[in-house]
Amino acid sequence: MQDYNVVFSVLTKIDALTGGLFILTAFGIIAMRQVLASLNIFVFQSILLAASAFVLGYQHSSIHLFVVAGITVVIKTILIPYLLKRIISKEVYARREISQVLNIPTSLLIAVALVIFAYFISSPLSNVTDEIFVKLNLPIGVAGLLLGGYVVIVRREAVPQVIGILSMENGAFFAGISIAPDLPLIAELAAAFDVLIIVLVMGILTRRIHERIGTTEVGRLTSLREE
Repeated sequence: MQDYNVVFSVLTKIDALTGGLFILTAFGIIAMRQVLASLNIFVFQSILLAASAFVLGYQHSSIHLFVVAGITVVIKTILIPYLLKRIISKEVYARREISQVLNIPTSLLIAVALVIFAYFISSPLSNVTDEIFVKLNLPIGVAGLLLGGYVVIVRREAVPQVIGILSMENGAFFAGISIAPDLPLIAELAAAFDVLIIVLVMGILTRRIHERIGTTEVGRLTSLREE
């Protein structure tokens, strides 16, 4: 019994550390000024998601969560960055600053407010259970979801917005693995491959738009008119 308590305490601390770093990566995606830097932070965020899934899988003896961890590593840290760098390399490797609606300090202040808001809206749900991992992961996952959505809103270009959508999905999964650790594998596989297909399609569209128009800034695309 004592050994179990020691292991549980260690797992809890690891998951808490993972959650803290996960939130920091969400702030990092908002603060980064280059696409490649944002993509690298997303990769690190996905590794943290996989680590949390592995910890919860060990705690619940759930093969489903081990599979989630493996799928996350393969798709989000290898395949998706490879596709983005391969299909739209000019946009990914551009050293210019990302065009956005608000400046970085203002965005970070709003991001802090969103994290606080996420904590309050998730508290009634996390207080229903005594499961410590739900109390840790749920507020962090909701915060990650909101911060990813904020990235989509504040960025003006297509590729950073794609990264924001992927970050939203990471946040949803970070919360979901604690709430439903035994989610059927078919649902996990479907969600993972849906994300992969979305990135592939959006990457191809972004490349074609950039080749035809010379920019992927959403604001400028809305001003285009058919001749």
